[in-house]
Amino acid sequence: MSAATLTGPLVSLALPEGRNARLIAQMALVLAGTGLLTLAAKITVPFWPVPMTLQTLAIFLIAAAYGRNLAVATLLAYLVEGAVGLPVFASGGGLAYLAGPTGGYLAGFVVAAAIVGHAADRGLDRKAFVLFGAMMLGEVVILVLGAAWLAVLMGAEKAMTFGVGPFIVTDVVKIALAAAAVGATRSLLKRA
Repeated sequence: MSAATLTGPLVSLALPEGRNARLIAQMALVLAGTGLLTLAAKITVPFWPVPMTLQTLAIFLIAAAYGRNLAVATLLAYLVEGAVGLPVFASGGGLAYLAGPTGGYLAGFVVAAAIVGHAADRGLDRKAFVLFGAMMLGEVVILVLGAAWLAVLMGAEKAMTFGVGPFIVTDVVKIALAAAAVGATRSLLKRA
């Protein structure tokens, strides 16, 4: 895979020319993205069994800005950081954390980043409603995978009650904010 295939529409405008320079910039973007995800994970509203965070907002912004490949690389790097024990998740890190109640959501983050990043790669981030739809699809995947894993751990009824219901309204708001932020950024870049 070439360095050029890792860039999404917004990020590609800022990346330097030359293979080595682009690769270094992309590695810096991955680190910045994992930093943003960690910060978003620490902004929580304590719910049980899964806390409410700003991670979905961060994921959708990263995916729309980075494109599919770089966004997925960022999410995978984030999961690796957490798996090795870095406290990047809402309540810590480690392999046991990945197998806990949030494990399905964390897996869903990667798939959602791929969906939204693919939409951005195809230029669909230029249409706010289409981007909103791609983000909604990503959110559905996150909730389905999260609830499916919770159902394994505690049963389907509790998974729906505690793992889906509390997140629907707030996640729609986060998606609307992310789609609006991408549109505003694109407008600012056009003017510049």
